[in-house]
Amino acid sequence: MNDRQLDSSMWVDRYGDIMYRYTLLRVKNVDFAEEIVQNTFLAAIQAQANYAGRSAEKSWLFGILKHKIMDHFRSQKRFQSFNQSDSDDSSVDDYDDSGHWKIFPKDWGLDPEKAAENTELAHRLEECMSGLSEKFRQIFIMKEMDGIDSTQICNEFDIKPTNLWVILHRARNQLKLCLEAHWFQNKTSE
Repeated sequence: MNDRQLDSSMWVDRYGDIMYRYTLLRVKNVDFAEEIVQNTFLAAIQAQANYAGRSAEKSWLFGILKHKIMDHFRSQKRFQSFNQSDSDDSSVDDYDDSGHWKIFPKDWGLDPEKAAENTELAHRLEECMSGLSEKFRQIFIMKEMDGIDSTQICNEFDIKPTNLWVILHRARNQLKLCLEAHWFQNKTSE
């Protein structure tokens, strides 16, 4: 029995907006995002009795939300073929076996903590991410933003680890070029 009690009557007010924004960034479709959040709340209401209190209410809800987003991607069956020509022709030689840069991009002169709080940068990053192909964007978000394990991503998308690293490399490269052209260039000229 848990000591924490869930208050489902307040979930929409407390978490609805943030869950919707989180979902919309991942699925890029207003209708799908709304449906996924609604399904998350419904699933959480049905699973309240199973809540063990080992995590905060918000964390528990977001755990359910992440599963609902993955269910959505599975149902879309958009993962079946990955055409490597979806993006640039750069090689994967820029990264080591763990996916880290061998040759670092140019120094943009930013404090990472301040950059993380910069809403203008976040907006530009979102714009640049919308320029990625749907598959590349989904994989990039799962790996870099959600921290999902590479093996799980490979299983979800039915790809090999080498394909994953190529896709991540190309997504990072496209984002780097986009940010350099549309945000960092403006900042250095100010």
